[in-house]
Amino acid sequence: MASRILHRLRRTISKQEKDEEKAETGGLDADVLEECPESRDLVDDTDGLSMRLSGTLSFNSDREDDEDEGLDCQSLEASCDLELPQDSEADKETVEQSTSEECSQASMLTKQLQESWRKSQIRTMPQRLAFDVTDASVVRDKASRYVVYTIYLIKSGTFDQCPGIIYRRYSDFEKLNRRLRRLFQDEMHEIVFPRKRMRKNFAAETIVKRSRAFENFLSQVSAIPDICRCKEFLEFFYLRDLQVAQRLTRTGLYREALAMWTNAWHLQDKLGASGAGSHVLLNLAGLTVCHQEMDQLPEAQEFCQEAVQRLESQDRHRMLPAFLRAHIHLSWKVGKDKRQSEAKLQKLTDSEVGSQNGPSLKEILIKEALS
Repeated sequence: MASRILHRLRRTISKQEKDEEKAETGGLDADVLEECPESRDLVDDTDGLSMRLSGTLSFNSDREDDEDEGLDCQSLEASCDLELPQDSEADKETVEQSTSEECSQASMLTKQLQESWRKSQIRTMPQRLAFDVTDASVVRDKASRYVVYTIYLIKSGTFDQCPGIIYRRYSDFEKLNRRLRRLFQDEMHEIVFPRKRMRKNFAAETIVKRSRAFENFLSQVSAIPDICRCKEFLEFFYLRDLQVAQRLTRTGLYREALAMWTNAWHLQDKLGASGAGSHVLLNLAGLTVCHQEMDQLPEAQEFCQEAVQRLESQDRHRMLPAFLRAHIHLSWKVGKDKRQSEAKLQKLTDSEVGSQNGPSLKEILIKEALS
């Protein structure tokens, strides 16, 4: 009997202690508070939930994401498990509905934060021009000897299938450096250029160091907007190819010329050449003529159409009538729409800007003076 009385006394004392703890914590179980110390905050301040979650959530894997979502929802349910009077069924249903909505909102917010975090982790490498010296060869020319460097121009951040290629000597780089320093003294002040050497110019160590120095030099100057748009910088890359391609076209070596025209076009594309500059239009004329002479009419029509589009707002350009006539002929050959070019050419003819008997695109290409 005494043991029963003692057992009841212990249960009564334990119950009173728990009731006191609930009174101090606002009616919440101590076990729940220990499991999720932030649960009261989640219920009372849903608007500020994102600020707290941003420092506590981990998105290392899908499994952990699911566990985090479950913890938030369970904590909300536990934190809202308040003691209500037995006769307040309507109030209890309202609280349960509110708890369910808050739990759903918290879960949705958590998913939004997770999605935002995942998107922030997706980084696309910005596209920029990269220079890579892939080879250096010592060339003997009669009494002289020099090193020719092979430089690839590649758009980084993408899989570049059509890199531009140039072959340059130290004297070519030195000339570019001298011209740029004369035009852009302030911008070029911090850019280093490899000095000439009196000895060991053909030593492997010297060639390797110069190769890396040329890569850095081109990367630095191409990052300066005013320099990378100037005539001197652009001509360093593709003017020589245009000159060789024009000579080959004049002699009827269309296959060899096409290779040069194509590489020059890739170089201009890498350097961001746009608009209707003389070099761009001459390049398009060379591609059109060589493809046409090699009976590659679809390719010829595409490059000719590119030129016509670039000249769309320049009705008085001297090369426009020739491009329009070539475009009309090539479009008819490959079955493409030529009505717009016909209408524009007729308009030019009526205004005496163009002529049906003017020079052909090939004649202009051969006679054009490159500088």
